Amino acid sequence: MMIGCLSINAKTLIVYYSYTNNVEKIVNELSRQIEAEIVEIEPTEKGLDYAANNYAIGSAQIGAIKNNPDDSSSYPVIDPVNVNLDEYDTIIIAAPLWWSQMAAPLQTYLFHNGKEMAGKNIGLIVSSASSGISGVEADAKRLIPDGRFLNPSLWIRSSRTSNASSMLESWLKEIDYEKLTSGINPIAKDLVTDFTVYSLSGKQLMYKSKSIDTLQDGIYIINGNKTSISR
Repeated sequence: MMIGCLSINAKTLIVYYSYTNNVEKIVNELSRQIEAEIVEIEPTEKGLDYAANNYAIGSAQIGAIKNNPDDSSSYPVIDPVNVNLDEYDTIIIAAPLWWSQMAAPLQTYLFHNGKEMAGKNIGLIVSSASSGISGVEADAKRLIPDGRFLNPSLWIRSSRTSNASSMLESWLKEIDYEKLTSGINPIAKDLVTDFTVYSLSGKQLMYKSKSIDTLQDGIYIINGNKTSISR
């Protein structure tokens, strides 16, 4: 049996960084397909030419992070971001790939805020010229250690940015995005808690520490804290 817990505010946040504008184009297209709020990460130091000298600046930033990933001084400074992560159930990270890693400015944001994303649905979109995205996935999981990562991540090669619309549409179906944000979160049957269960019409059906196995299959409103039990 599966019952549902009604969540009225199933909101999505898109967090991205874009240097060549490929990621920005992808995010703009994504915002046409889903309802979401968008935050752009921007380095505090403006006008840096990351492409100069074979992308020497970006390479140095990635190297500093890899050498000391737990030291905040290893990460480039970014502009303040004013967003309350508690308001969102799903967070989509859209990132460029730098030397097989997540772009440094976006790593800065996640270094300072990733722990606040615990338990949230985390989607990952990566833009790269040709390299695979496993390093970016590893960075995301290191920086958001308790996120609920949605599989698969979406890899959009730079040469295919113009095809982002169809790729995003297919990806959203693959991660079952509509169900994630429908306002109904599934709860497994082997949960026990102090809770109150209501029908969708508002009628109280159950109260206080009873197994939900006694309910018929359906969708209910549940108010309370849930805890797992072993069988």
